[in-house]
Amino acid sequence: MPISGTPSRAQLVDHLVRTRIAGDVATPRENNLSHYRQLANGVRDFWLGLELGDRWTDEQDVLAVMAERVGVNDDPEYRYGQDTIDPELTVDALDRMAARLRKAAEGGQRVLFATGHPGGLLDVHRATAAALRAAGCEIVVIPDGLRTDEGYVMQFADVAVLEHGATLWHTHSGEPMRAILTGLERAGRPLPDLVVADHGWAGYAGQHGVDSVGYADCNDPALFLAEAEGTVQVVVPLDDHVVSPRYYDPMTAYLLAGAGLA
Repeated sequence: MPISGTPSRAQLVDHLVRTRIAGDVATPRENNLSHYRQLANGVRDFWLGLELGDRWTDEQDVLAVMAERVGVNDDPEYRYGQDTIDPELTVDALDRMAARLRKAAEGGQRVLFATGHPGGLLDVHRATAAALRAAGCEIVVIPDGLRTDEGYVMQFADVAVLEHGATLWHTHSGEPMRAILTGLERAGRPLPDLVVADHGWAGYAGQHGVDSVGYADCNDPALFLAEAEGTVQVVVPLDDHVVSPRYYDPMTAYLLAGAGLA
């Protein structure tokens, strides 16, 4: 199934659908709607490090944004069954992210990478970090000794992750990013010019005023709301944990080529 080299847009769209990174994804409609409802009801675990206030208390408003930016079914009466991510929207967002990465490379900016989904996206971030370093960017090294209530904030292959019990941890929390940015400030070090991340890592960075781009699944609406409000610059819609992490390789190749980093 892998595509050798850099795919064209049409090839990438086909690949995203065949691997279910986009198109008919594994996340069911009822799970999506449950998450939209809990975000609207103020359950902060679904805010992904953001401060949404009372701006998104109507579940239907959340659904409307997700239909526009992700491509989920826009019918509020469709409650159960298959839901979708529009692969064209995925590639459009990759193009926007590539433009921001190109800006970072041209400016030799300081870039921080982080993931709350190491089982799926760790290597996407690692490859992007390596390409930006080769282009002259500074990849931010996080301070030592950081931790949250969930575990230790570590860095592997230039990507910040949460470690718990000798295992890389899946987390939606913004607290690990809070720990990093606070640690940098405490050490008198500059904050990143750009954060490339997902989940609460991307959300908290954007909320803190740092340029932030990232990835999000169709059941994680908060980052797309933040993109709509301008708090996060770019969010790429995709299934963030498919059968094999290698399925993301063509997407990463397309992104890096678009950014002039291939």
